[in-house]
Amino acid sequence: MLLLPAVFLSVVASAFASPVDSLEARALPTPISAATARTYLASLTVAAENNVPAYDRTLFKHWHIVSGNCDTRETVLKRDGTNVVTDSACSVTSGKWVSPYDNVATTLASDLDIDHLVPLREAWVSGARLWTDAQREAFANDLTRPQLVAVTDNLNQSKGDQDPATWLPPLSSYVCTYVRAWVQVKYFYGLTIDSAEKTALTNKLANC
Repeated sequence: MLLLPAVFLSVVASAFASPVDSLEARALPTPISAATARTYLASLTVAAENNVPAYDRTLFKHWHIVSGNCDTRETVLKRDGTNVVTDSACSVTSGKWVSPYDNVATTLASDLDIDHLVPLREAWVSGARLWTDAQREAFANDLTRPQLVAVTDNLNQSKGDQDPATWLPPLSSYVCTYVRAWVQVKYFYGLTIDSAEKTALTNKLANC
């Protein structure tokens, strides 16, 4: 049985207890340092991915309401953009965003996806299949770790559920940030990594 870190369990217990602070106070979480990422990576369990029972995206409830009328997607759009305006329902009506994966700018929220940096299926085959529904919901809506980011929709769709062994952001200057964040999320949630994933992460972190 997968053993979840106590800190994760405590976060899950409080994740739905009360509304978060104002959206304006939120900032994109900064990933751990490269040195810390290397330490965390060394401690992660290496195991083959397991898709039994088969992955089902509906088992990761998202997006849930964060504050007022604003759900997780709208919260990230407001956090990651500049001059973002929303209506009374918290739907974004205007703003500007620059996708960190490819440095593409847009003024249309419809051009953006909210990427789960560690994809939901990747989490499932790395241990989340053993979690409760509440734990999966906390993961799918995590605004505390560097797990959610607004990115170009077609790029996010090309990423799919791939791990760093087969996909990295095309903007080379963001790769170090991406792999540090990946390790941080996997470590916090007690997820496993496969051997190819570990090799890719090790090689990229060596240059950070």
